[in-house]
Amino acid sequence: MSEFTDVSYEVENGLAWITINRPERYNSFRARTIDELVYSFKQAWGSADVGVICLTGAGDKAFCTGGDQKQRAETGDYGPSASGLFEIDALHRVIRDVPKPVIAAVNGFAIGGGHVLHLLCDLTIASETAVFGQNGPRVGSFDAGFGTGYLARVIGEKRAREIWFLCRKYSAQQAYEWGLVNKVVPGEQLRAEVREWADEILNLSPTALKVLKQSFNTDTEQFAALGQMAYSSLKLFGDTPEALEGITAFNEKRAPEFAAYRGN
Repeated sequence: MSEFTDVSYEVENGLAWITINRPERYNSFRARTIDELVYSFKQAWGSADVGVICLTGAGDKAFCTGGDQKQRAETGDYGPSASGLFEIDALHRVIRDVPKPVIAAVNGFAIGGGHVLHLLCDLTIASETAVFGQNGPRVGSFDAGFGTGYLARVIGEKRAREIWFLCRKYSAQQAYEWGLVNKVVPGEQLRAEVREWADEILNLSPTALKVLKQSFNTDTEQFAALGQMAYSSLKLFGDTPEALEGITAFNEKRAPEFAAYRGN
């Protein structure tokens, strides 16, 4: 594809760094961002120079804060894409399907759709200042499938429901205690820690790692179909007055007024 604007891609001694490069929008994603991320993961997939992939965000404020709600408010969608589709499902699939371990380096907010991205990575290393949580019900959105069912597999039903039903924010330490991240380190050590983990992985058999990842994925593959169904529902829901109230309130920085929709 043409020159990247939203993502940076670099390979360093077997480790591919894929960085969401929209710090002015807290590394939220629009359709173009998703296209570039999918392309980057496929490039790493096909490269013999890459054995481990790291997904992170530019700057020290955010890993990724999900869909760009300002873009959604301005145009009613997430902007143009190469295919004409919003390829978020393709991104989820490629993170799971790429036969190389994927590490999320969470350097700040991992909220909403960004929280789902780190969840889908095989491993998560977080800075001490990382913040985790969901925001969908607050802005008239949701992420079923991997974002719910797989989350429950990782941390348990009660905690997963708490994350979605309360939309609270959780510290890196809390996420670690719940099993949502593998390790927490000071922010200035995050990149070095990823490098250390990658070097250990790079000493292992790539075919063995490939089969192991596919084996792990098999147990939760049913969430992919559920996610597709939920995304179809989300597209229908997105144009309703209830969903529009959520996104309008978010951009106006006020509490949404959802009471009128509780009898639906």
